[in-house]
Amino acid sequence: MEQSASGGGAVDALANEGASATELRGQGVERTLSIVKPDAVAKNLIGEIYSRFEKGGLVVVAAKMVRLSSDAAGGFYAEHRGKPFYERLIDYMCSGPIMVQVLEGRDAIAVNRALMGATDPKQAAPGTIRADFAQSIDANAVHGSDSPASAEREIAYFFSREEICARPALPQGT
Repeated sequence: MEQSASGGGAVDALANEGASATELRGQGVERTLSIVKPDAVAKNLIGEIYSRFEKGGLVVVAAKMVRLSSDAAGGFYAEHRGKPFYERLIDYMCSGPIMVQVLEGRDAIAVNRALMGATDPKQAAPGTIRADFAQSIDANAVHGSDSPASAEREIAYFFSREEICARPALPQGT
């Protein structure tokens, strides 16, 4: 990875574009995959959810809207194949467009999971994305990676390294 002559700021952040997950973690920064699911997209909540990411200190470094085929959804959720909810999950994820994004920041995985709240919106803490916007445990508004290994795999499923555009985080409170 290139080192900037300026010694910091936006130039160093841009050097992160080609950084691997391991290199970023060494700097105290993580990337995580987030999906705004069909129910939340249909309710026009993308902007509100992005605002929560940003207020939580996360930066969107890649994003795209896609409509998953059942093959693509099945590939993404392959670890759940054979579970009782699998077919319902695949049908739901193919029911409308989704917004897929890579979030970057300090402890991004844990921060995103705290912002999302519990998988079951009935158990999610007030003020979390799922408590405020999810319809049910199935239509629960958002997905987020649960570990560095899953984040790396999930990000690679949707994005090439060239599609990730690192940018500096804003200082808190701005």
